[in-house]
Amino acid sequence: MSMSYLQSLPSPSVSMKLQISFFFSLFTAFLYQTGIVGSVVVPATSCYALDNSSHIHDFSSWFGHPIEYDGVDTDYAIRFCKDVETRSQPGYVAFGRFDDFNYFVAGSGRYDFVQEFYNGDLQHCEISLDKRGRTAQVNIICGDCPNGRCKGGLECVCNVTLESDCRIIVELAIPCEKPGLRVFEGFTVGLHPRSWEIVYNGMTQIGYEKAYKDYRFDTDQSDVSLYMTAIASLSHLVKKPSIKVSPETGLEVTLSGSGATGTPPTTLSPTLLNIDWRCEKTSENPYEVEITIPVEGYDPIQFTLTKMCESRQNKGGDSTKGWALFGIFSCVFFVISILFCCGGFVYKTRVQKQHGIDALPGMTILSACLETVSGVGGGSGSGSGYLRVDDPNDVFTSQASWTREPTEVASGSSRTSERKYGT
Repeated sequence: MSMSYLQSLPSPSVSMKLQISFFFSLFTAFLYQTGIVGSVVVPATSCYALDNSSHIHDFSSWFGHPIEYDGVDTDYAIRFCKDVETRSQPGYVAFGRFDDFNYFVAGSGRYDFVQEFYNGDLQHCEISLDKRGRTAQVNIICGDCPNGRCKGGLECVCNVTLESDCRIIVELAIPCEKPGLRVFEGFTVGLHPRSWEIVYNGMTQIGYEKAYKDYRFDTDQSDVSLYMTAIASLSHLVKKPSIKVSPETGLEVTLSGSGATGTPPTTLSPTLLNIDWRCEKTSENPYEVEITIPVEGYDPIQFTLTKMCESRQNKGGDSTKGWALFGIFSCVFFVISILFCCGGFVYKTRVQKQHGIDALPGMTILSACLETVSGVGGGSGSGSGYLRVDDPNDVFTSQASWTREPTEVASGSSRTSERKYGT
């Protein structure tokens, strides 16, 4: 065996890594197929944060948990995700309340997370930070304090720094739980191009994580349109969605639109996901339509729509197709008629030297019809159409007379009742 062939073989460690990666991929695919891998649902409270790897950390169980720190002249009290205050002989002073809007974020360095508290007491701090009063910043460490202050792994305040009379910095150590699912940040799904009531920032909102009768779509609503947006630099990670209906029979669901083909969505050009559903079987309980949108490298986006079927719905495709064909044929007939009329008018004007109404196509036929209906201009077999009463007692006196007495006219002149229309 040559040395070059041996060098080309992968090392045992590399081969083992490839096998592990292969089996892990198969296991992940199996989980997706069986539905074990869940979606990221927004926590029940605003006390959560995403770390630097986009994994979610839910601190809802910590909401309002009191943590105290004994200072030299002043004591400090932190109620987790609620407020920060100082306690001394003059009384309590609030150093801010927790803001729900994006003020629980990932930290840097030795700090895992950072919380901001605003809108504290205003006294002597009226001009600080846009008149938002006293503020506080809580730097959270997952684990123990650097100085080993925490004993037994419990939560405690490592240190408090008074930056000014209007702002304090608190170091807080808590036992953090394991990270949750990985969130595809910036992804939204809404019922309008600029809304996100179904999915916001990669997390399914309350009301769409499972079936609810209060968030149902009525029987008459045969379709619904969803708009999806994502950060442009990551939009290529969004894949083709899939659906799962429960119960499996009774509701026919089809997906269409740019979102159904896996077209990358962006914030400037949202993709459209049309959901067409038709009730084939009535049911007192709503149907659950679970939509899963895979995202490469992240946990999937998954939400549920609720559809009521109080009555059966006929296929709307046949009637829609019939009206479409009728509209097409009507347009074609209208265009051909206009071209025929214009061409005939030009031909009679230029070639046959006719003018006015006589140059319109079909006027000869129309004139003949009018002449026949009016009974004027008949030959030997046509009369004026007047009734002649031969016998007042005759039962057929209302019948038209088909003969006509000759009329004497002056010598040298003749007159007929014939009248011509057109040419």
